[in-house]
Amino acid sequence: MLILMAAVAQLEGNAAFAVQYWPLLQKWAEYLKAKGFDPENQLCTDDFAGHLAHNVNLSAKAVVALGAYAFLCELRGEKGSAVVYRALAQDLAARWIREADDGDHYRLAFDKPGTWSQKYNLVWDRILGLNLFPTDALQKEMTFYKKSMDRYGFPLDNRKPYAKLDWSLWTATLTGVQADFEALISPVYGFLNDTPNRVPMNDLYWTQNAREVGMHARPVVGGVFLKMLYDRALWKKWSARDRTRPAGWAPIPAPPKIIPVVPASEQNPASWRYTTESPGDRWYAPEFDASSWKEGPAGFGAGRVPGAVVRTEWKTPDIWLRREITLPEGKWTDLQFWIHHDEDVEVYVNGLLAAFAAGYLTSYEPLPMTPAGKVALKPGKNLIAVHCHQTTGGQYIDLGLVDVQPR
Repeated sequence: MLILMAAVAQLEGNAAFAVQYWPLLQKWAEYLKAKGFDPENQLCTDDFAGHLAHNVNLSAKAVVALGAYAFLCELRGEKGSAVVYRALAQDLAARWIREADDGDHYRLAFDKPGTWSQKYNLVWDRILGLNLFPTDALQKEMTFYKKSMDRYGFPLDNRKPYAKLDWSLWTATLTGVQADFEALISPVYGFLNDTPNRVPMNDLYWTQNAREVGMHARPVVGGVFLKMLYDRALWKKWSARDRTRPAGWAPIPAPPKIIPVVPASEQNPASWRYTTESPGDRWYAPEFDASSWKEGPAGFGAGRVPGAVVRTEWKTPDIWLRREITLPEGKWTDLQFWIHHDEDVEVYVNGLLAAFAAGYLTSYEPLPMTPAGKVALKPGKNLIAVHCHQTTGGQYIDLGLVDVQPR
């Protein structure tokens, strides 16, 4: 978002748009100052590759974003902050060169020697004119790409032999040398001609056989036009034709107040009955006998899941949980589950389906109840039953109750 704000400011020649959201931009910049250089275990743009800590390409994006914030400070007239953040971005770029170095290229993760990845996030350094990363570093990386390619391109990283169409074209622009650009584009051109899959242009494919991995006709393929952004005269010519002059941008909405009602196990563990073997029908009903189930403290999980607090190991594809809670008397605004799940989850209250969600989270978040769930939940004793299903990667489940109040 900081990079996009800087791009808008370059387009318009001022920081007026960014100023409307300045407190939020400051918060983001402060976060990147504290956490951006060495990212904790998390997803990145290549979320299909799974979680990764110390991601070098993600670090590069954070460094460029701090440089973009310095540029916005300069345009806004905050000279002192501009100097501080520009110096920070320069220092981190130099540190990145040292700590990501792996001989003839730069690593996938700071702590993983012998690894590699495309550093497509570096494109914004030159497009925005920040010039934080030296030319020789980009050329070293490009030389490694050219000698390490598969038949249909250079893979995203060393974990699997697949490439992204858009990221490959971004990476091809890194040095600004036409011969480098053509060297990386030629095998991508071959993929588009040779792929046996007759589908709308897909952006994720295997570099060894040109077969699709998935992702058809997505708007991300607009990334193939990125090289145009290096030509300032060209993009200024076309952007100048915009006559919409939009205005009246919405303010940042105030986040709701989250009031714990029945705490989850983030801080203090709550005990649940649980089983990892199919319990049969009506396992979620109040009259079901779960006395043979094991008992353990939440959360339940395994692997490196961001935001998780694992106290009881769970490694099977499924887990079923039951717990009796006490809902205090009170005038609640909007009772919701406070949940962290990886992956699909369904929650029952007193035998009725009260909530469900697919996929996974990376932190605790509110999950609204179904109308039936709201009716089923009563002051006093209530049975909460949970089923969580896992397919791949880390896994985790824990929940409580919160009241979600508007500010």
